[in-house]
Amino acid sequence: MMSMENITFEQAIARLEAVVRALEDGKTSLEEAMKLYEEGVALVRSCSTTLEEAKQKIITVSVGGNADNA
Repeated sequence: MMSMENITFEQAIARLEAVVRALEDGKTSLEEAMKLYEEGVALVRSCSTTLEEAKQKIITVSVGGNADNA
């Protein structure tokens, strides 16, 4: 399981894709599948937070840019 600290968005997406593949192949035990699922949820939350932060920065820059052009 990867630590969510100091993980880039791209690393999180790559690991999430690997987790999904592992879950879809059906070859993992129930215990391992549960661990992978929990990791996947943490990765989704991390990516969602990163995207929300990026969205807010874009909004801030856009609003600031519009104010400067007025």
